[in-house]
Amino acid sequence: MRIIPAIDIINGKCVRLTKGDYSTQKIYNEDPLEVAKAFEANGIQYLHLVDLDGAKAKHIINHKVLYNIANNTSLKIDFGGGIQSNQDITIAFENGAQQITGGSIAANNPVLFEEWLLTFGSEKIILGADCLNRKIATHGWQQSTSIDVVDFIKNYQQKGVAYCICTDISKDGMLQGTSNELYKEIINSTNIKLIASGGVANINDVKLLQTLGCNGAIIGKAIYENNITLKELQALC
Repeated sequence: MRIIPAIDIINGKCVRLTKGDYSTQKIYNEDPLEVAKAFEANGIQYLHLVDLDGAKAKHIINHKVLYNIANNTSLKIDFGGGIQSNQDITIAFENGAQQITGGSIAANNPVLFEEWLLTFGSEKIILGADCLNRKIATHGWQQSTSIDVVDFIKNYQQKGVAYCICTDISKDGMLQGTSNELYKEIINSTNIKLIASGGVANINDVKLLQTLGCNGAIIGKAIYENNITLKELQALC
């Protein structure tokens, strides 16, 4: 299982939110590159980078942060937040993203998302399936839909999606454990490469996700609040 630390960006700074609520913003570092270099120095190979400003604005904003990390580390970056157009996805790849995550676009403009799958291939395009009470949420979790998360994933698997990041918003930033029953359901009913996100509280949560069969685990606040040390993650890597 891939260990994937998260860096969320607002105003160019490394922040974390609770349950996606922008009013809960907490700044952990003014320099995301410094954080990324610390990950790299501890043997971590992957990074989940989210442009929270972009998610809210519906277009990429913090592409310079992406560029700086991509050009000053060897981390393999998946980038999400505000990728709503062909221009946005071009900006993301040109600035160093190796994969992009499309959530809002997959829910609201499936024709364009499917075009990206065909153009860039399933190794480059990750389906973002963020949900609250099993219903897909979009635009930085500011808007809700009536789409069931498992149905959403199954539908896109049939259209060629290979990777999916699934976040249970009720768990995100709470440090109270991950949505294991939901992940079991997804893993048992699809052959998607599932990347779990939201709720990791300690290293045992990470190990449990590995046992469940997740392809990757995204870890955010647990790192920044020192619930999990980089040395612990290095040992798993």
